[in-house]
Amino acid sequence: MDPRENPYTPNAGARPPLFVGRDEQLDSFDVLLSRLERGRTERSMILTGLRGVGKTVLLGRFEDHAAQRGWATVDTEITKDMPFGRRMVALARQALLQLSPKSKWKDRATRAAGVLRSFELTVDSTGALSAGLNTERVEGKADTGDLGPDLTDLFLALGEAAADHGTGVVFLVDEIQFLAVAEFEALIAALHKTVQRSLPITLVGAGLPQIPRLAGEAKSYAERLFTFPELGRLDEQSAGQAIAGPAHHLGVDFHPDALRLVVAETEGYPFFLQEFGRVLWNHTPASPITAADVHAAQPAVEHELDASFFRVRAGRTTDLELRYLRAMAELGPGSHRASAVAQVLGRTADQLGQIRTRLIDKGLLYAPSYGLAAFTVPQFDRYMRRTHPLPPVARPT
Repeated sequence: MDPRENPYTPNAGARPPLFVGRDEQLDSFDVLLSRLERGRTERSMILTGLRGVGKTVLLGRFEDHAAQRGWATVDTEITKDMPFGRRMVALARQALLQLSPKSKWKDRATRAAGVLRSFELTVDSTGALSAGLNTERVEGKADTGDLGPDLTDLFLALGEAAADHGTGVVFLVDEIQFLAVAEFEALIAALHKTVQRSLPITLVGAGLPQIPRLAGEAKSYAERLFTFPELGRLDEQSAGQAIAGPAHHLGVDFHPDALRLVVAETEGYPFFLQEFGRVLWNHTPASPITAADVHAAQPAVEHELDASFFRVRAGRTTDLELRYLRAMAELGPGSHRASAVAQVLGRTADQLGQIRTRLIDKGLLYAPSYGLAAFTVPQFDRYMRRTHPLPPVARPT
C-alpha cells in the first residue's frame, strides 16, 4: 500500500489518527475546569505511566479542551537545560499575555506583571524574559530569593488576574519526575495556596510511575492536592479500534485474526500500536491485511523499535548500567528485587546500589515499592535479550 497514505503516527507525542480509550481522563479534566470556573476547588491531576502509553498525547488533548473553554494554557517539558525559575518566568509571562492583551489589562493583571517582574529579578538579574511588559516590580512580593514563597506569590497574582478576566490558567508539565525535590516542593506549595483561595489556576502534569511517591515525599499533603490517574495499555477493544480504524477510513481492512495478532504483539501499548501499524501498512501489498501479513512484518517492527525507541534509551547508559539492565531483563518483565538482579551478576545488592540509583535517576527504571525496580519502557526486557548477550557472572577474587 502507498506509504504516502500511511495513517499511523509513531512519533513522540504525535497525535494518533484515532484517539480512543482515554474518555475517563478527559471527563475528569473537564470536571476539574468546570469546578474551578464555578469558584469551587478540585484536585489537580498528574498522569502517570510507562513510556509509550500516550501521556504527552493526552496532555495535548487537555490543552485543546482548555483552550476551547477560553482558558490560558502554557506547556513545558522538564529538562536540565533551563533552570526551573527561568522556566516559570517564561510560562507565567505566556499565561499573562494569553489572559488579555496588555492594552486591556485590568488592575490585577498589571499587578501580576509587577509580581512577575519581582520574581524574575530573583532568578535572572537581566530581566530579559519579561522584556516588553514594561512594568515596575512589586516590592515585597516574590522577591525573597526563596523559591517556595516567591512562586506562591506569583501563582496567587496570576490566579487573581485570571479571575479578574473571567478565565483561568492551566500549566501543563511533562516529564515532571525530573523536577528537583525543592522545585517540586515549591510547585506543590504554590498550587496549594491557590486552592485555599479558590483561584482558577491548576496544574496538569505527566510523568513516570514513581510520581505519587515523589510528590508525597515533597509535601505530605500532595495526595489531597492531586489525583494520579495511571495510564496503561489500551483494552482489547480500544486497541483494536486504534489499529483498524485509521486503515478502514482509507478503505483498508484487517482480517479478525490479523487484528488479534497485532493487539497481542503490542500488548495494547499505544506507541507500539502506531509503530506496528506503520510498518504493516508499508509491507502489505493490498487489503485485507491477514495474519500472514502480520507475521511477515513482525521482524521489521522489531528492527524499527530496536533502532529507535529502545536504542535511544539504552544508549544513555554506561557499560555497568547496561550490564545491570541486561541482568534485570534475564528475570523477565515485571518488578524485581535488587538482590535478584545482583545474583544474576554474581554481586550483592549493596555493590550495585549506586548503579540502580543512577538508572532510576535517568528514568530507565522506577521503584514501585521499597526494594523493587521495574523498567519504565514496556517490553524493554525483550529488547535487551534480543540485542545484548548476558554478561558473564563475576567470580570472587
